[in-house]
Amino acid sequence: MQEFADHIEATARRKTEQLDIVAQKDVAFARTTLLEEVQLIHQALPELDFEEIEIGAEFFGKTLASPLLINSMTGGATWSATLNRDLAAVAQKCGIAFAVGSQRIMLRHPESVADFAVRKFIPDGILLGNIGAVQLLEYSPERIVGLVRRIEADGLCIHLNPAQEMIQHDGHRHFRGLTDKLKEMVEILDGRVLIKESGAGLSLEALRLLKQTGARYIDISGAGGTSWTKVESYRAPNNILKSAGEIFSEWGIPTAAGIILGRNILTSDTCLVASGGIRNGLDVARAIALGADMAGIARMVLMAFLESGPEGARGFIEAVTYQLKTAMLLTGARNLKEMRNTPRMYTGLLLQWMNMPGLNEKGLPSHEDR
Repeated sequence: MQEFADHIEATARRKTEQLDIVAQKDVAFARTTLLEEVQLIHQALPELDFEEIEIGAEFFGKTLASPLLINSMTGGATWSATLNRDLAAVAQKCGIAFAVGSQRIMLRHPESVADFAVRKFIPDGILLGNIGAVQLLEYSPERIVGLVRRIEADGLCIHLNPAQEMIQHDGHRHFRGLTDKLKEMVEILDGRVLIKESGAGLSLEALRLLKQTGARYIDISGAGGTSWTKVESYRAPNNILKSAGEIFSEWGIPTAAGIILGRNILTSDTCLVASGGIRNGLDVARAIALGADMAGIARMVLMAFLESGPEGARGFIEAVTYQLKTAMLLTGARNLKEMRNTPRMYTGLLLQWMNMPGLNEKGLPSHEDR
């Protein structure tokens, strides 16, 4: 019993430290998502009324009012239960999806399920569980599936975070065999899996491997938002890890580039989620224009929550939704499909990403069939 209490305390302390660092320290990438280099074309005569604009989206077999996901945040902190409960309720009211923080602690201490069992706060919406991919190497598929079942989730987020793990004192150093494990989980959960990075993006090579798993939901989670290597450098217990965290603080593939890579590799029926530095509705509109189906937001929701509680988080989501619809009106897009085909220009470094080896001759796939 004492071992359980000690481990819970240590885990809660580590997770709380991470959230405190994200909220209080400068942990953002110095470079950007490159979404600002997607120039949407203003239409002074959109021939469209604001009320006509449709932004509903299909996700995990349900219909969302807006193509947004409150993305996974750190699980196991002393206030995880409050955060999960209140943000689940916000997602329910706003008609968007919600993913709990990492359920890793539940694998060792099932008693902690109360921190994540928030179905009653989002009875009609999409609730996703969350676990690290490296845990698939440690625990049986039955144990992992239990995480979904015990919180009555619609599916499971499985996050990839090798860069972050390498800066953690107790982080994993073994990543061989993950592709096969991911494929196994996709099959066992009948496709109800969202595979995501954790702020460093997905390369062409990684996307090709993920395509082989049969995953129908992919979150590129690119660079430009929170740098988890920066976060871990603040927690590093020695100079070796601290310096590594600082050196790799800008490591990763920018979010806009990640969307381009994803749409080149993945099939048209794969739901592509854009996250990593999404700050407002214009970012969402740009991401959708690049080919994303959904957008995930974490830190900005957290900051709004910390400042003004659930109402602050709800107000932020409502503002993002209004901004998205405004961008659509100003580009003449009636729905998300039209937004993906709206005229646009590309500038700066994003053009270089579009010309990298391995992309098609235009740098972008055709959206006509989407």
